[in-house]
Amino acid sequence: MEIFPAIDIIDGKVVRLFKGDYGAKTEYGNSVFAQAEKFYEVGAKNLHLVDLDGAKSGKIENDKSILEVAKTGKFFIELGGGIRSYESAKYYLDNGVNRIILGTSALKDKALLKRLLNEFGEKISVGVDAKNGLVAISGWLDTEKVDSVEFCEEMCDLGVSHIIYTDISKDGTLSGTNLEIYERLSKIKGLKITASGGITYLHEIEQLRKMELYGAILGKALYENKLDLKECLKASK
Repeated sequence: MEIFPAIDIIDGKVVRLFKGDYGAKTEYGNSVFAQAEKFYEVGAKNLHLVDLDGAKSGKIENDKSILEVAKTGKFFIELGGGIRSYESAKYYLDNGVNRIILGTSALKDKALLKRLLNEFGEKISVGVDAKNGLVAISGWLDTEKVDSVEFCEEMCDLGVSHIIYTDISKDGTLSGTNLEIYERLSKIKGLKITASGGITYLHEIEQLRKMELYGAILGKALYENKLDLKECLKASK
């Protein structure tokens, strides 16, 4: 199982939100590049980057910080937040980002999703952010009346191979992740599932690995020293 340390970005700074609330953010540093280097020194080979300003505005906001890390070539980088056009997706993929994550646009613009899948294949993933089992969009500010598991199945039918599933109620809470939903999602054939949101304990990583999930994203638990990245990388193998 792949481990993706997360770097969420607002105004070029490293932050974490509590349950997706932009008003409840904690800053952990002024440099995305410096934070990426810290993860690299411990042995990280992957990064999960999120442009939170972009997620809210629907356009590219923090590309300078993101591409500074991408250009090092040290990481496999997946990126989400505000990628809602063909041009913005291609811009990042042409400049060192390895995989982009569509959230709002996957739900609202199926034509764009299909075009990107046709051209870029596995470099396109879909982020499914769930609030009370329903899909949330626009930086988690709005909820649609769409069942999140059914949406994952629909994405699979469209040809999506990677899904990043976040239970918003767990994200940033340091209270553990929603293992039950990942057990359910792991049964969908043809999908590579990455768990995101609330992973706090080493045994959760071991359980997710046993479910044969593709990946796990680690955020606040790393920043608050609840999890040791080196131990997590070992537990994932």
